[in-house]
Amino acid sequence: MTPVLVRCARGVDAAVLAVLCAEHAAYERAAFEGTREALRAALDASSPRLFAWLAECDGVAVGYASASFEYSTWQAREFLHMDCLYLREHARGAGVGRALFEATVAHARAFGCAELQWQTPAWNDGAARFYRRIGAAPASKLRYRFALA
Repeated sequence: MTPVLVRCARGVDAAVLAVLCAEHAAYERAAFEGTREALRAALDASSPRLFAWLAECDGVAVGYASASFEYSTWQAREFLHMDCLYLREHARGAGVGRALFEATVAHARAFGCAELQWQTPAWNDGAARFYRRIGAAPASKLRYRFALA
């Protein structure tokens, strides 16, 4: 694999980001419910809630990470929640995931966060191995969804 470039995603990247998000959702056996317009608006907002990074090889997107700031009442401080880290299959095992993770960590540190949190499906053994290799500790919780529409 050629060298990877990790860069911040902007609204102009919403179309490629939407494709990657849909691939990621399918990989995790879920539906992609977003739109490229919604992603564009979130990325270009004057006070963005969404931050994203694209990994590219030879100008072609091979993965992404996305995150947003959250507040922990238990720790009484802000943390960065990494919503997604996804790589196309051919990009796995080549350091691309680590590069995306490091970009996310750098963003969290730049904004004074003391912690980065995320989740992955319990069945995703490859992701669990990756996260253990980079020094992450699992947290045992169940995640729930409650539709409001």
